[in-house]
Amino acid sequence: MTSTGGLSRRRVGAASSSSATSDDAAAPSWSTNGASSNGPVASHAGSAFEGGNKVAFDPRDLDRDNEENRTGGKMPRLTIMEEVLLLGLKDKHGYLSFWNDSISYALRGCILIELALRRRIALVKDANRRRNPLPDRLVEVLDDRQTGETILDETLKMMKAQEADRISINGWIDLLSGETWNVMKIGYQLKQVRERLAKGLVDKGVLRTEKRNFLLFDMATHPVADVRTKDAIITRVVSLLTATTSTVPPAALGKEGTQCRVTRAVCLACAAYAASVLDNAFGRLTYEDRESAFQRCDEVLAEFACWPFGSASGPGTASGRRREAVKIGMGSSVPSGRESVLGLLQEVKREMNGEEDLGFELIAGVLEVLSKLDSLL
Repeated sequence: MTSTGGLSRRRVGAASSSSATSDDAAAPSWSTNGASSNGPVASHAGSAFEGGNKVAFDPRDLDRDNEENRTGGKMPRLTIMEEVLLLGLKDKHGYLSFWNDSISYALRGCILIELALRRRIALVKDANRRRNPLPDRLVEVLDDRQTGETILDETLKMMKAQEADRISINGWIDLLSGETWNVMKIGYQLKQVRERLAKGLVDKGVLRTEKRNFLLFDMATHPVADVRTKDAIITRVVSLLTATTSTVPPAALGKEGTQCRVTRAVCLACAAYAASVLDNAFGRLTYEDRESAFQRCDEVLAEFACWPFGSASGPGTASGRRREAVKIGMGSSVPSGRESVLGLLQEVKREMNGEEDLGFELIAGVLEVLSKLDSLL
């Protein structure tokens, strides 16, 4: 009905109130397309609710929500492999050190850690598994749905195809690295992992692609495009390894709501240490602080490279013992930071699903393999 101002007023059906005027009561209601004025009136016309128009949706969005509920948080923007690679890259030149032989093997271990954190794989639940050393325990696939990360999905597919004849933690790292004499298993090698991870970081806007001439040949390089992302990773690692109290500093963790924030921070520091890329992160520290941070990382690796976590009997890896001997010889009085390591242990255990979390036991096995990387190479 036309009001005094010359404007018509329209109201949705079943939305009238007790204070409606007679003019409002006589106003026509919206009806569904093709329905007569005497037919049923849609109570929520033009919406996705019952009686309204249908709205298309992607079922993967629902799967993502269910995965967040199942894993206990959101997935981070970057995987552990990408963060380790980013720590090793030279910012302006965009390539890794040609003398680094550790990073390729460490990246394969990070793939298993990432899959275990996403609850895709775990150790086989067998009461007799404790008879075998931690790296020799068998791995099984819990969930073969795609993760959205190409390398993770490719690894998960290979593991699923090998379910009839399960392989150990150490065996999978060797196969993914191509370190095998079995010609029947050579197809399990993941090729060009570093280049594929770099291209994934380009797609995420962290790196960019350039072509660089190396005298006899041209090579694609990937300089850092988003410096803030790499600085944030460095800040997290340095904050974790220079803390002096049992409380984990917030600067050492990812965004609030990220799945297994403390465990991811520990795995990042240990994997970067095994891959020999921590030197780039410690460039701003003094010599004393650098040695202290390296020693702290060695202690953290020793505590988490065993199962249950914190049951290590030795003082750490061989390189860590050598570093500690050098510090003692120099008369250094830098505190060991044992309280911060114990604080990490407590926080990681809170993120576990009970004392017998087979996924975290797999992570401990991978870290034990990485802790012996010097002797392997």
